[in-house]
Amino acid sequence: MPKRTHGYRYKSRKLLTKKPREKGLGGLSRLMYEYKEGDKVVIDIDPTFIKSAPHRRYQGRVGVVVGRQGDAYVVLVEVGSKTKKLVVTPEHLVPLRSA
Repeated sequence: MPKRTHGYRYKSRKLLTKKPREKGLGGLSRLMYEYKEGDKVVIDIDPTFIKSAPHRRYQGRVGVVVGRQGDAYVVLVEVGSKTKKLVVTPEHLVPLRSA
């Protein structure tokens, strides 16, 4: 029996697929939204854009925008006791809605 791979998208079939009604490109408002430093965002991976997607472990995490890097945003995310710095493009970000 050959050894199984544990690649970048390992065990993420359900997480990184779209439902039939969601197929295709998302709306423009998600791409055109301008985030400012200090804004809280939710990382919501859009499976249409594979190359720019963050790792699946960050799906659904809340982070804080701390700057820009080209077209992308630099987001700080707490994972356990550590703070990770992610460079995420706008198609994978959603503004946090407070209750």
